[in-house]
Amino acid sequence: MGRIALTLAMILMPVLSWAINPEPTQPLAPVSKELKKQLIGTPVFIQIFKEERTLELYGKIGNEYRLLDSYRICNFSGGLGPKRRQGDFKSPEGFYNVKLNQLKPDSRFYRAINTGFPNQYDRAKGYDGNYLMIHGDCVSIGCYAMTNASMDEIFTYTNAALRNGQQEIQVNIYPFRMTDSNMQRHKYSTYINFWRELQPGYAYFAKYRVPPTVNVTATGQYAVNSTPVISTPDAASKSFLALTQAK
Repeated sequence: MGRIALTLAMILMPVLSWAINPEPTQPLAPVSKELKKQLIGTPVFIQIFKEERTLELYGKIGNEYRLLDSYRICNFSGGLGPKRRQGDFKSPEGFYNVKLNQLKPDSRFYRAINTGFPNQYDRAKGYDGNYLMIHGDCVSIGCYAMTNASMDEIFTYTNAALRNGQQEIQVNIYPFRMTDSNMQRHKYSTYINFWRELQPGYAYFAKYRVPPTVNVTATGQYAVNSTPVISTPDAASKSFLALTQAK
């Protein structure tokens, strides 16, 4: 009897473990095209996944962010891992913020959004580099290059959000979707300790549908908040929430 019980426990343990600590779910389907058009001007949030070659654009409805659309990344360079120095051809990974003055409507690569690399974390590590962008023209040397059609949409929503009162847009850049299984798959990577600092940010948004609050500690590490900060929706978000409820 004891041997049977042990066998059952071994079978059920992975199932129970997954039920208690499920992996973050995949993004929901995008909002309808009709609603998407009406959300120009709402606060937005961006996630980038290198391995999946995907940029996700989210818009705020009420107190959560909904997927507006996913875009194929035409090109990025340097493979997985953070950018560390000028000339390494790496595209950055980490938590970045974009303000209005970082938008470049007349970039030589069509339109561009400066990611803000190096951020406080990068500078603490001694990393350097300039003009790491999300831009059009599908050509990359350290940037995230999109098709011009995709860049048109991404730029339109980010520009409208910032001009409509959003102070800065969070751009979270990951090497891949940071599920436990993917982390396990990359556990022998040189960058695994750095990626463990990024994973809580991915998991937080997957759970709460709100961008995480990220700080850099005195020792130069990323620190992500563990509980949601719920703010009162602003007037624009209230109107969008009312619209979706009416539908």
